[in-house]
Amino acid sequence: MRGVHSAVDDIRRTVFKEVAKLALEGGDPRLLDQIPLKMIQGDVAKHRHDVFLERAIVQERVRLALGLNIRYAGETTPVSEDLQWAEKSQKHFQNPLVNIIPFACNACPPKQLRITDNCQGCISHPCMNVCPKDAIYRDKDKHCHIDQEKCIKCGKCFNQCPYRAISKIERPCAAACGMDAIKSDELGRAKIDYDKCVSCGMCLVNCPFGAIADKSQIYQVCQALQNNEKVVACVAPAFVGQFGKDATPAKLHAAMKVLGFYDVVEVAIGADLCTVEEAHDFLEEVPAKQPWMGTSCCPAWSVMAKKLYPEFADYISMALTPMVITARMVKKDHPDAKTVFIGPCSAKKLEANRRTIRSDVDFVLTFEEMLGIFDAADIDFAKLRANPEDEMEEGTGMGRGFAVGGGVAAAVVEAIKRIDPDRKIQIEYGDGLKNCRKMLAMAKAGKRNGYLLELDSLLSQDEALYRALEPSLTANTVVLEDNAIEYALTLPDKRKRLIHLAVYAKKDFLVIQCENYCEKQPEFQDGLPVSTKGDGAYHGYGVKSIRYAAEKYGGTMTIHNRDRWFELNIVIPIPRPVV
Repeated sequence: MRGVHSAVDDIRRTVFKEVAKLALEGGDPRLLDQIPLKMIQGDVAKHRHDVFLERAIVQERVRLALGLNIRYAGETTPVSEDLQWAEKSQKHFQNPLVNIIPFACNACPPKQLRITDNCQGCISHPCMNVCPKDAIYRDKDKHCHIDQEKCIKCGKCFNQCPYRAISKIERPCAAACGMDAIKSDELGRAKIDYDKCVSCGMCLVNCPFGAIADKSQIYQVCQALQNNEKVVACVAPAFVGQFGKDATPAKLHAAMKVLGFYDVVEVAIGADLCTVEEAHDFLEEVPAKQPWMGTSCCPAWSVMAKKLYPEFADYISMALTPMVITARMVKKDHPDAKTVFIGPCSAKKLEANRRTIRSDVDFVLTFEEMLGIFDAADIDFAKLRANPEDEMEEGTGMGRGFAVGGGVAAAVVEAIKRIDPDRKIQIEYGDGLKNCRKMLAMAKAGKRNGYLLELDSLLSQDEALYRALEPSLTANTVVLEDNAIEYALTLPDKRKRLIHLAVYAKKDFLVIQCENYCEKQPEFQDGLPVSTKGDGAYHGYGVKSIRYAAEKYGGTMTIHNRDRWFELNIVIPIPRPVV
């Protein structure tokens, strides 16, 4: 669940809620056909030009939420008539996982550079001077235009115009795809080249028209719960903060029990075991048998590497992923149980669909799908009572660090140091398939020999913007979070050890928020908290340098302490991207 909340999120989550509610209550299957009418009421469309089109799109989303294939415009079979295919609790996905609903696609234009009316017809016309194809010409009023047949979309004119009069238009799904798998059909609508697609889901989260969706097992999970089957939830460490401030680990455990889950385990346990296995793999294989090794946790990047660089297939660690290790541990203790992996990434559905893993992981849900189940069951974390002993503390901090970029490699290096303290390890982390491809190109050129490479297919635009800013801002925000953790550890009640760090884009601004529960009222001086460490010359929460970095980029930093919550907010104008 990423980015700024939008109507697309509302539609997607409402579909999940309605499908989950029907499965949990065991209602009449024909009610599935009524979900579009329930969601899109009246005669006037809310988001598109036609109310019937909106309902048809919702109906296809319902089909995908059931794990069914989408229908095309000429097919009229009601969803309820195909429900028999979704009611098999052991059903696995029929590829493809990620789907574009054709009539929901806006047929956005492919990458183009356009000169707007803001062109001032200046004398220097740097856009013309830098164009390598002479694609820019002036009209009788001395205003510039681009000949699209000559333009090669290099972006040089875009970067040179002093009036920012040149706009760059790019299909969002194609821009987000690191595999160049988004093409166009005969009507100009987006179409996925499944020979290239690795099901990372980046096109899905970046489509502003909500035309892309992945198949779900939310109906099958709820059906298993409704049938009182023994279902064990395996929750990824990244669950912290996914369900709101009130969703502490103990309350999440309690909520799962309310739904009917037999047990809840944290996948950080499997991450710890994966760490040890990958550490031994690295020590045994690099450099004796192979020049470098890649981590195995992200299925999308693993598939990408094998498609683009098949010669590197053996360089990826053969260690089982934390999801699989945890599921096998559960199956060993409870052979009759069904396991549900709950995490942030839709690509895990692709991993669980492999024939070698199907017997270990029965279902995979994203956090967003799990939130739909909570909504369907009317679970309010603020009112939920929990057992403080159910904090899910089985895993180590290094295992939980798998949820953070670079956390896998950091954990493996730490394990290697304990096995061989004298071994020096070089690591590199790449997020987003485009960065992963660059890293593999460097490895192919022999420039990453001896490295442990951690690659992750997901990269949010918010995170990219954050990294593009002042490095000291990034570093000091980490210091700020460390201070929050240091204070939280002083609280005897573990339920009050709450910290929330968020980085996201909102309209034209980057927003960074850090909050933690704080029982003591901090002392402020000149609008900044006074350090409690005694030496004000060397301690001060790092907020002075954070404020300096924020103001350097035209932003602001504000600090509040209200209702026992210490809040630091940074708002910075998003810089214009360079192409």
